[in-house]
Amino acid sequence: MEMNTEETLVEKPSANRQIAKAAGVVMFGFILSNITSLVRTILTGQVFGAGEILDAFTSANKLPDILFTLVAGGALASAFIPTLTEFMENDDREGGWQLTSAIINLVILVLTVVCGLAWIFAEPIVNLYVEGFTPEQQILTVELLRIMLLAPIIFGVSGLIMGVLNTYQSFLLPALAPTLLWLGMIFGLLVLTPSMGIHGLAWGYVFGALLHLLVQLPGVLRLPKRKFSFSLGLNLPAVREVGRLMAPRLLGVAVIQINFLVNVMVGSRLPQGSISGIDFAWRIMTMPQVVIAQGISIAALPTFAAQIARGKPEEMRSSLAATLRSILFLSIPAMMGLILLRVPIVAMFYERKEFTPEDTQLVAWALLWFTVGLIGHSLVEILSRAFYALHDTKTPVAIGVGAMSLNVILSLILPGVFNNMGWMPLGGLALANSFSTTLEMLILLYLMRNRLKGINGKHILKGTSKSVLATLAMSAAILLWMNFSIKLSVWVIGLAGILVGGLVYGVSLTFLKVPEINSLMIFARGKIKGILQK
Repeated sequence: MEMNTEETLVEKPSANRQIAKAAGVVMFGFILSNITSLVRTILTGQVFGAGEILDAFTSANKLPDILFTLVAGGALASAFIPTLTEFMENDDREGGWQLTSAIINLVILVLTVVCGLAWIFAEPIVNLYVEGFTPEQQILTVELLRIMLLAPIIFGVSGLIMGVLNTYQSFLLPALAPTLLWLGMIFGLLVLTPSMGIHGLAWGYVFGALLHLLVQLPGVLRLPKRKFSFSLGLNLPAVREVGRLMAPRLLGVAVIQINFLVNVMVGSRLPQGSISGIDFAWRIMTMPQVVIAQGISIAALPTFAAQIARGKPEEMRSSLAATLRSILFLSIPAMMGLILLRVPIVAMFYERKEFTPEDTQLVAWALLWFTVGLIGHSLVEILSRAFYALHDTKTPVAIGVGAMSLNVILSLILPGVFNNMGWMPLGGLALANSFSTTLEMLILLYLMRNRLKGINGKHILKGTSKSVLATLAMSAAILLWMNFSIKLSVWVIGLAGILVGGLVYGVSLTFLKVPEINSLMIFARGKIKGILQK
């Protein structure tokens, strides 16, 4: 049954407030992570540019990144958190720690075997997906891959600890963990690369993985009734439940990561720097996506899971609707702002030393086509987690496999189409990703609406229409600014453009009387008043 009033969702109490409070912590952590990641990327561009050495590092990093995404970034957490939440809701902490211990032990065992085999067969693995590289590049890629294969084992434990802390509604240390990863890589760039070259960056990645784990350990050590055992727990029903939920999710994540490998395979045959250009553009696009969508989604999953564990799907429907609306309020202006300001943003971030104006145009072109899919990427994050909370990993995986299969097909076709039109072909790879992800989002939204018997669509649509109007005003203001400031430095154009756009968007939402803005202002006034009274 659809609910239409603004008040129903805006004033919906504890669950939505809990998500908002947790999301604020996670988003703060992700903003800090994005800033640190940006510093790392800028330094990387300064040292190596967008050439063949960085192409080799980016390609070598794909397999460790796949394993990182599987264990620390999604597949395991999506199966583990809802299962552990049931123990917490039933106040069975002993059973929860039995499950946690067993999963950690299994993850270490499996990843050690997988990474060991990948180390042994690194050469044929690399030759399989970077066939277009020169022999020297392939050798370098193998060397870098063997170093970075140490990291996924560490990430496996770190990812589980992240899931445990999130289940206990502890979000700060997990939110800080990505920042420590980038700091480790910055250490590699500043301290190790002067003597070790690109290999120093690879060792920095491993050091960052270790920091990713260590920063979270104090949080786990403070948890009540903590009891770790060394059993694999294969006879425990909860362990089998995690395996049941994780299996289809593993397939879905694997298919997504295959797409990135396809990008490397296709990119290795495109003009030099295309692989690095795609990677630089992807990292910029995912900055707002990580802060907006992943921050809110990570915070929302434990609450969704608890609502379902209590048998309250109507509460989850209300929380999901409020969350979708919040993500749209942020992702719509982020998409347009990034499209309009893409060239000064890329130049501002990267263009110095080895990173040339030609590199800027290359990355900005890929960024344009990636950013078209920002809303799709953002909503997929929360919709997929909503299915996980329902203990359904099969549906989002099936849709994801279909969408990513389409992505593979388009990735093989669109670069040639772009090339025939006289456009830089790497844009075709980015557009393939955006199109398939947007289609995935639409299908998941339709299916979730049917599953929950409504998602308060009128409320979401009303908020979205106001966001679109405010975004149009913001876009006009940015275009006027860019026309006025054409002869100024990229730093002035970019930073002032972001400031002008954000200010116009906020004023427009206030003028349109969006309830979330009023709630935010009341919250801010309360915080300021509390600080002044101390």
